[in-house]
Parts: sequence; structure tokens; C-alpha cells
Amino acid sequence: MSALNNTKFQPGVFYLSGILGQEDVFVWISIPFCFIYFTSILGNSVILLIIKTDQTLHEPMYIFLSMLAATDIGLSISTMPTTLGIFWFNSREISHDACFAQLFFIHCLGFTESSILLLMAFDRLVAICNPLRYALILTPSRIATMLLVTLLRGVAVIFPLPILLKQHHYCQANVLSHFYCLHQDVMKLACSDIRANAFLGLFGILFSEGLDFLLILLSYVMILKTVMKIVSHTERLKSLDTCISHIYIVLLFYLPLLGLSLTHRFVKTISPIVQIVMGYVCFLVPPLMNPIVYSVKNKHIRGRMIRMFVK
Repeated sequence: MSALNNTKFQPGVFYLSGILGQEDVFVWISIPFCFIYFTSILGNSVILLIIKTDQTLHEPMYIFLSMLAATDIGLSISTMPTTLGIFWFNSREISHDACFAQLFFIHCLGFTESSILLLMAFDRLVAICNPLRYALILTPSRIATMLLVTLLRGVAVIFPLPILLKQHHYCQANVLSHFYCLHQDVMKLACSDIRANAFLGLFGILFSEGLDFLLILLSYVMILKTVMKIVSHTERLKSLDTCISHIYIVLLFYLPLLGLSLTHRFVKTISPIVQIVMGYVCFLVPPLMNPIVYSVKNKHIRGRMIRMFVK
């Protein structure tokens, strides 16, 4: 990162480091990134189209899945412009306002995705533990309320962070370690007191993603207790099989996110390449893999997708 560290300081501007020293092969490196972006947006768009056009899929589980797909599209679009700008035009400069806006959308959509994963766990809990009241509990109005609260919570938790960042002074360092802006990365560059940002950032993670993860674990404990009471071994496996897809995407989302958050907060010295890889595993892999997981594990989505592409 030495080349960027020697860049003359300009007020109101950050520099995105990306992958330093590999500028000669940026065009080639951009190919897998473009493929991942295109595949993520296409796969999640197909999921949305299938659920919208197939009346038999207008059930709570698929409504939550469509919201997950929409969030994944938003995450891909939020990180795409600066990444491809670096690869194609070596454009590393980003204004403070654009950076704050980007980190707001990235973190807000990340928190929203966490909440949707919790709603999907709740859907599985009701379907397995209280199937006779499933339609009475998950009514359309209640689902709409839960989704609205999910979105508002994400906005409320993240909204103060870019406002506080805007109040700070950035007088020396202005080089960020990723292809895009993250709150933890930006606040370290401030030469004023960042304790409020650090506290609110940690509170946001614990209140949203941390709490969601604990509630998801609690949901699956209750699901397992119910499933173990089923006498038939075949019925047990059938009940658990409906949760496999959700478990996959929960692990894909939370494990990289936990690693990235802990690294930024508690690891003082770490290779920039490791930071970049962890960041992209966190923000690129879930949008790419979620439609793949559901198209493989869910026979309704898989069958509808096959018919769509065959036609």
C-alpha cells in the first residue's frame, strides 16, 4: 500500500487500495469478479421472477426468500461500481460523501439480510413446531409488518454512523484497505475522537447481527426438540430437510462476517490481501451462493427454473 500512502493528501477525498501491485493484470482479474456480479444479479433476479409469476409460491417462506434475493441484488450493486472502477479505469479516488453513502447502503443491506435470515428461521420454526396454526400466525399483514420493521431497523441502526463520520476531521491518512467503503475502515482514518463511532458500530453489530444469530440458534434448538419427538425416522429427515437450505445460507452469511468484524476490531497487523479476500467472501459469496443453494435444494424453485430456461 506504500504507493497510495505516498499520495498527496487531498481534503474531502479517500483512496481505495484494491489489490496493489497487480495493475498490469487488472483486466484479467476483473473477469471472475464480473462473472460473480453477473451471476449473482441474474440468479437472484430469476428467483424474484419465479416467485412473482408462480402463484403457488406466494407463501411466507418464498416471500422471505424473495426479500433475501432483493437484498442480495442490492449488496452486489452497492459494491460493484468502485470495484469495477478500480479494475477497468484504475479509479481509486472517492469523495467523502460518496464513500459515506456507499458504506450506509452496504451495512444497511447487510443488517437487513441478517434480519431476513431470522424471519426465515421463524418461518421454519412455526412450520415444524406449530404446523396447524401456520397460516394463522404468518398472515400477509403480519409478514408485511415484519418486513417493514426489518427494513426500518437496518436504517435506524446504520443512519447515525455516516452522519458521525461526516463530522470528523481527516487530516493525514486517506487510504482505505478495500475496493469499497466500510465503516470500520473509514473511522480509523479520522484524526478526531472516534469513540462514539466505535461504540455505535459495535452496538449495531450486537443488536442486529449478533442478536439475530442468537435467535436463529434458539429457533433451531426448538426445532430439533420438536423433530426428536417425531416417532418416524423418515418424517424426522423430511422435517429437517426443509431447513437445510436455510442453514447453508446462515453459515455462508455469518461466518465470513464474524471473521471480518473481529479482524477489523482486534487484529492490529494483517495482510491487505487477507482483508480484501475476507471482505469479498463476506459481500460476494452470499449473493452468489444463495440462489444456487435454493435452486439445488428446493424442488419447486429448481423445477420452475428448469422450465424457464428450457423454454
